[in-house]
Amino acid sequence: MTDLKNEQLAELDKAALITIIVELQQEVRALRGQLAKNSQNSGKPPSSDGLKKPRSLREKGKRASGGQAGHEGHTLKMVEQPDHVELHRATACPHCAADLSEIEAVEIERRQVFDVPPVRLEVTEHQAEVKECPKCGHTVRGRFPKNVTQPAQYGPRLTAQAVYLSVYQMLPLARACEVFEDFYGQSPSQAFVLEAQTACQQHIHPALDRIQQGLLASQVVHFDESGVRVEGGLNWLHTAGTERLTYYAIHPRRGQVGMQAIGILPRFRGRAVHDHWSPYLKFENCQHAFCNAHHLRELRFVAEQYEQTWAQDMAQLLLDIKAEVQAAPMNRESLSPGRIAHYENSFDALLRQGFEANPPPDPPLALKRGRKKQSPARNLLDRLQRHKPETLAFMHDFRVPFDNNLAERDVRMVKVKQKVSGCFRTALGADTFCAIRSYLSTVRKHSAHVIQSLHDAFLGQPFMPVACAGLPE
Repeated sequence: MTDLKNEQLAELDKAALITIIVELQQEVRALRGQLAKNSQNSGKPPSSDGLKKPRSLREKGKRASGGQAGHEGHTLKMVEQPDHVELHRATACPHCAADLSEIEAVEIERRQVFDVPPVRLEVTEHQAEVKECPKCGHTVRGRFPKNVTQPAQYGPRLTAQAVYLSVYQMLPLARACEVFEDFYGQSPSQAFVLEAQTACQQHIHPALDRIQQGLLASQVVHFDESGVRVEGGLNWLHTAGTERLTYYAIHPRRGQVGMQAIGILPRFRGRAVHDHWSPYLKFENCQHAFCNAHHLRELRFVAEQYEQTWAQDMAQLLLDIKAEVQAAPMNRESLSPGRIAHYENSFDALLRQGFEANPPPDPPLALKRGRKKQSPARNLLDRLQRHKPETLAFMHDFRVPFDNNLAERDVRMVKVKQKVSGCFRTALGADTFCAIRSYLSTVRKHSAHVIQSLHDAFLGQPFMPVACAGLPE
């Protein structure tokens, strides 16, 4: 609000003073609300919580930690044909010192130790014959394999491991080289690791195209975005994913311009699941669904900071609908019309309670320009009312999830990379990382072997996600 000196305040009448006091109270409440926000009651990231972590929204489990009754364990089991056998003979009786070396054993007790043998690099020399043709006199040379191009080079399996360590396990270049030194006694250069990433990106292009096709053919896709540092500046990671597919891309812009450039949302015709950020809604070629985990956090903030019971009841209503959806028979596609009507009526009734507790703000004073800023509670109510279909889509169509946690899990891995490395030094390196991470995340979602899939890519046979979204072979 406008700063007023003591003399100016003394000249104001009672009504003006009351107006100023009310505005000050609202500003104090807004500031307290900002201080009270954390990752559990707002969209702030967990890294902003500091050392004192807030109480989690997740309900406390009712079962004890560890394996549950009836759970089949996964204990290390003995094999029938071990690679090596060491026989430990009983040569003397510890009780009477009798010689047992010639006595036949009545039983063999077995124990097995699983370990890794000492590893070393194997060097395969390729020799190409050179001959003189007796008929025409030309020199003829034998052909080396296509992937053997240098007098001395690393093979596809070690190259795949370099990509695995640097992109999947997100080790810095120097530490990845240290791993090779410790494991194999051979330390490749950091340039080799970077060249391996570039070569991998080239080999997985067919798989990346297939991932995009699968996303465009999917009925429900999760979208999210998050800031990343590239070349010292702020860029934006955009992600699109399903239970079987992941696609990452980085763009200097966060909103509609970046989404257009990535190229998935403009062509998508299914249901896009995301938070309530308005640029997503600019894409009218698809349907939308909002993340209710975001709503639960905001409702918790309103209930705690504004002490409004409608917010707590609304959160419980959303959780009740979620529980009924999860308990519904597998052959159902939505809740029954009666249950939908019941929940929608309850939803509308709670909105009315909320609007009664949060009337529209008063018009701004003559000294101020623009419209009056609304409280977080009023903003949330307006959104829930305006986007009721997007909020409750999960009970109308069971293919739509309750939240957007899948996209947030996909984003989390790139945020871990940023914590490890600080930033991407070049835009080209950021694009390479996103391409390979898209491939590896998709491989993992298919429960395929990551290192083997990288090795196959270097042999010209990348993993292709054909078993999703009805894609052709």
